[in-house]
Amino acid sequence: MPHTMPQAGSTWEDLREQMIARGSGDAKWRDGKTAVYVFNAGEDVAKVQREAYTLYMSENGLGPAAFPSLKQMEDEVVGMGLSLLHGDEASVGNITSGGTDSITMAVKAARDYACAARALSGQPNVIVPFSAHPAFDKACKLMSLELRRTPVRDDLMADVDAMRARVDANTIMLVGSAPSFPYGLIDPIQELGDMAATQGIWLHVDACVGGYIAPFVRMNGGDIPPFDFEVPGVCSLSADLHKYGYCAKGASTVLFRSDELRQHMVFDCDDWPGGRMVTPTLAGTRPGGAISAAWAVMNYLGVDGYRAKHRQVTEARAAIERGIEPLGFEVLGRPQLGIVAFRHPEVDVFAVYYQMFQRGWFAALTTEPRALHLMLSPYHQSVTDLYLDDLRASCEAVASGDSKTVGEARYS
Repeated sequence: MPHTMPQAGSTWEDLREQMIARGSGDAKWRDGKTAVYVFNAGEDVAKVQREAYTLYMSENGLGPAAFPSLKQMEDEVVGMGLSLLHGDEASVGNITSGGTDSITMAVKAARDYACAARALSGQPNVIVPFSAHPAFDKACKLMSLELRRTPVRDDLMADVDAMRARVDANTIMLVGSAPSFPYGLIDPIQELGDMAATQGIWLHVDACVGGYIAPFVRMNGGDIPPFDFEVPGVCSLSADLHKYGYCAKGASTVLFRSDELRQHMVFDCDDWPGGRMVTPTLAGTRPGGAISAAWAVMNYLGVDGYRAKHRQVTEARAAIERGIEPLGFEVLGRPQLGIVAFRHPEVDVFAVYYQMFQRGWFAALTTEPRALHLMLSPYHQSVTDLYLDDLRASCEAVASGDSKTVGEARYS
């Protein structure tokens, strides 16, 4: 039987209690025990998110004439993003609902640009490293494009030569990540940019994870390689505001080197009775709260605030890296931002994950190679010792013969 609507309504007090009770079994992210899905920058930032969101939660970004305030806030958010990511006066962009939305719209723009500028003779294709996000698979399936995944190098970064070998006359886009989600490593964007420029192919950088942390890590002294519009071959870039921008979900940015390129993303229809409809992104209705909360958080933190928050992130990552070494773990590559993945040559990390899950930790895994995976937030700096103590105990439990694995942790 499907769930039916109640005949009579309930009081908000009763509903609120029910909602809190239902959440009692969810991941304990407020305690710092969740290292995926949620980006905990502190209660002060959360308060700004909530209050700014509710101020505009009924307004609709679809109607800039009706709500010029949202248009102004979106333009200012995009401008801040472009200023961080080496955009110039010709660069433009829009707020989307999330990273998958941003990636989908960049793929759509690259496809339409290629169709307008070149004579394609077969199915268009997109070439990505093996480590690229599945959002590219989704976008290609939606648009009947061929996705070509290529092997990564031994250091788990994009293999430019392997990608070059897959290019043909129907290649419409090359992709690099800054960083890749599985490994937290920044692909060689400069090399990809050189190849893209030489061959006249659109290069998209997936900086959904890194776009709003990497510039500040660089300001803090981190040796971050060129990855954004600083690289001449980069045509578009995706960067999520609701990840390391610490804005309310769902908010991301899709950015273009020029408006000429962005125009291939825009939807424009007047062949229906309701008059002309123009939408810059996939969505029609665009929640005003996501736009207003992004504007408020970015102005609340400012450059100094982001630098401080991201210093906490990188210090937490460094503490984890130091702490896991005596336990025999090996960090994958040389992460520089907020993601760290680490494997063990002897211990089954999936069994370790189960033990950590039993202790209240909710994080992620990689399968090739098998590794534990953390996406760290500022709050995690205060719980690194607790994490390492539980990791040590989990390894000891696995070594003593407890071989239950992650599958049992998630579904039993």
